[in-house]
Amino acid sequence: MDEEPLSEWAERRDARIGRLRAVLIAPREGPQGAHLNPDAPRTVERWNGHTWEPYAFAADLAEAKRILYPEGRVLPPPAPGPVRQPLAPGKGRHRKP
Repeated sequence: MDEEPLSEWAERRDARIGRLRAVLIAPREGPQGAHLNPDAPRTVERWNGHTWEPYAFAADLAEAKRILYPEGRVLPPPAPGPVRQPLAPGKGRHRKP
């Protein structure tokens, strides 16, 4: 059987229950990054296993972050990526003149 057991899938699904996210109350055209309108009001939504439901309201991004990350907890910085090698001298096919 190539399918995973239902119990493993249910554990993964249940691990996401209670997750919070902040969404602009009056979004513009399509989704946007949170940093684009830091002063705009937001609703904090909670995942209940089937749909996102309203959990709290925030006046701006800073207040939403205080709700999402209590106790001053912040996300860890991203891991450093690979080091880029400098370009070799000369004119390659795809380099700008």
